[in-house]
Amino acid sequence: AQGIGECLEIGETEMYGEPFAVPEPLETVFVSWYEGGEVFRSGLTYQRGAGRIFYFSPGHETYPIYHNQGVQQVLRNAVHWAHNPAPAWSGITNAPNVPTDAAKEKIVQKGLRLHADGDKGLS
Repeated sequence: AQGIGECLEIGETEMYGEPFAVPEPLETVFVSWYEGGEVFRSGLTYQRGAGRIFYFSPGHETYPIYHNQGVQQVLRNAVHWAHNPAPAWSGITNAPNVPTDAAKEKIVQKGLRLHADGDKGLS
């Protein structure tokens, strides 16, 4: 999120919402808020083997979102981050996740959790 500031405001976009059943990310970099109060984890990082993955969902190709300077900065940052060598964590459980109850803003966990009890599946 370097160079983005407090928030990245996008005027027109398609709304996406939770639940978003994806694996637990290393970090949630961006959370989108919509006019109706919906939220969506829209910037997530992953480590798979020696590879780094950044999921980013700024909206829909119908709108000129990819011409937004902030979105272009996020994409440049993502390429830079993914290109750098990954940290040598001993396992995914040692990645720097922030628990829901330690988030800067209150987050209410809703719906299914992919890893509620380790790797035992959905709960």
